[in-house]
Amino acid sequence: MTGDLSRFSINQMTVKQLSLPDLAEACKELGVGNVGLWREPVQSYGVEATAKLVRDAGLAVTTLCRGGFLTAIDPEERAAALADNRRAVDEAAALGTDTLVLVSGGLPSGSRNLRSARERIADALAELGPYAEEHGVRLAIEPLHPMFASDRCVVSTLAQALDIAERFPAHQVGVTVDTYHIWWDDTAPLQIARAGAAGRIHTFQLADWTTPLPEGVLNGRGQIGDGAIDMREWQSYVETAGYTGPIEVELFNEDLWARDGREVLAETAARFVEHTER
Repeated sequence: MTGDLSRFSINQMTVKQLSLPDLAEACKELGVGNVGLWREPVQSYGVEATAKLVRDAGLAVTTLCRGGFLTAIDPEERAAALADNRRAVDEAAALGTDTLVLVSGGLPSGSRNLRSARERIADALAELGPYAEEHGVRLAIEPLHPMFASDRCVVSTLAQALDIAERFPAHQVGVTVDTYHIWWDDTAPLQIARAGAAGRIHTFQLADWTTPLPEGVLNGRGQIGDGAIDMREWQSYVETAGYTGPIEVELFNEDLWARDGREVLAETAARFVEHTER
């Protein structure tokens, strides 16, 4: 593989058909040094076993996905969510990453109150932020496209994410900048500058927007270069704001998952080189 991959990070979901050992081996063969991991496959393989695997492969874990789902009203559900997020922090620390990505959660059953749901996220972060800090982990609120507001994430814009994050120290709570979710928002560049000025850009992720969207839009993220998003433009926004860290490619795509995972990894690395500034 030719080209500079020093900042490239392959998010595990992009090649979820690869087992963790196969992913580690494929990364080593291609010269990929960074990986973003997901809790479910890590738990299946074993947290400590995964930590050893990535260490032995020379991989840096850029993020762990995901914590969050913090909008419950029921006290028992809220307590369970907080406990699960503490476990997620523990797992991130064990894996050696300083960033836990948060998908905040949708509206609870029977509720239509977005404002109250966002306040419950802030209430939860007041408890989780100090716990994460004790473990050397930062919480990165990820705004999701508004089409996911009802069932997955009531935080739809960077402005909303920052309004919550700014209640806490930047080393506790920041944001995830994901092109797929914010490219449509003409206020996002200003919000990226706002986040960067306070040191709150904790991770930067790439995925393209392709149409028509598939049935089950959750898995509609396009390979970078295949859609409507100018990746260099968004990279320039985060870098002008001071971000110099890894750049993850996180794709949910049934067509990619149906292909050979090593081939997809190689293609994704090549697209990264082609569509980002070095």
